[in-house]
Amino acid sequence: MIAAMILPLLLAATPAAAAPAPAHLSPAESRMVATVDAEQARSVALLERLVNQNSGTMNLAGVARVGAMMAEALRPLGFTVTWKPLPQTGRAGHLIATHAGTPGTKRLLLIGHLDTVFEADSPFQRFVRRGDEASGPGAGDDKGGMVVMLAALRAMQAAGTLGSANIEIVLTGDEEDSGDPVAVARADLIAAGKRADAALDFEGLAVEDGRDMGSIARRSVNDWTLVVTGRTGHSSRIFSADFGDGAANELARILAAFRSELPEANLTFNTGLLAAGASATIAAGGDKAQAQGKSNIIPAQAVASGDFRTLSEAQTQRVGARMRGIVARHLPGTDAVLTIKPGYPAMAPTAGNQALLARLNAVNRDLGLAEMPPLDPLKRGAGDISWVAADVDGLVGLGTASRGDHTPDEVVDLESIRRQAKRAAILMSRLSAERR
Repeated sequence: MIAAMILPLLLAATPAAAAPAPAHLSPAESRMVATVDAEQARSVALLERLVNQNSGTMNLAGVARVGAMMAEALRPLGFTVTWKPLPQTGRAGHLIATHAGTPGTKRLLLIGHLDTVFEADSPFQRFVRRGDEASGPGAGDDKGGMVVMLAALRAMQAAGTLGSANIEIVLTGDEEDSGDPVAVARADLIAAGKRADAALDFEGLAVEDGRDMGSIARRSVNDWTLVVTGRTGHSSRIFSADFGDGAANELARILAAFRSELPEANLTFNTGLLAAGASATIAAGGDKAQAQGKSNIIPAQAVASGDFRTLSEAQTQRVGARMRGIVARHLPGTDAVLTIKPGYPAMAPTAGNQALLARLNAVNRDLGLAEMPPLDPLKRGAGDISWVAADVDGLVGLGTASRGDHTPDEVVDLESIRRQAKRAAILMSRLSAERR
């Protein structure tokens, strides 16, 4: 991978551009465009079937059924499909599909996910179409993305470019809530990244002020927990030499120092839970905090948890070291232990990723579409492509445009299937024809 570039420079280097006139499509590429348009109704019908099958991450049978539907669609395209069950992680598993093409040409990794945030007991369950939009659980994230992927592959098959393409697809079954241990849950994806020459992530297309954006970076997610202890006693003795400052004040000091000393570009830091008292704990699931105490008792325990997000591994290490230094400056009579648990790694905005976006923008010019500037990574959450970002150049956001993701107001722009599938089909055809 080429060393990371600073995003503001990338933004400054990308000129705004109006949509040019279509030009330079080969006959095969023109056939792809026509195929995507001709099969739009088929694509929407598949999206409806996928959405109407619940696949909340913890609905293991539902995730497997969506995997089976995708396998059924991929096999006629010449893919060898494998279902990888992962009971040891507490999740359904992943769908892995491979297509062998011309030896020595570039290998593409396509990434998507089968699961949604809407579990089997969610009231939000059905696909409802309203003109050129449709609502439904996962309609955009990420069932719309999988439909774009299939529409692009079918267009390549119709144009004769799929047969020579070396493609591996990994559709994870737990992107929304990764299984544990994560090293097992993401082992197949990481291995696929090491084999690939380019990775394309079919999660949602970012749109700002009506303009499609390119995504070349995703930030990391790192969870942290603080456990603070102090001496307890009657509140009249607080701040004395014998009893010190108490656990609650030590926690407050640490969080205030985090707020004043941690901020830097591309970093966000959040405290999600906190509690203090004579006793204080965070539940094993990490979603509840409990405390007991009285106003006249010096708190003996305090706990807090949250996350921080960074744009590179170097930034993750730097911020973690700074946090530990802050924690170590204990108030009198207190102690504190900070635990940092890495989650999703960062996908830095590398020169290689920028080069892939330039290739996509060449496709846009030939399609008569506007250039896509790079999206500010602070506006994009973590995702599976980050697990392969250290090994392969990649692009994010080849899926559908949608709004309200992760809420009962999730709505997908059905027309975005067309332009995204055309972009993806032509980009994949061009990349896969190149020598490694």
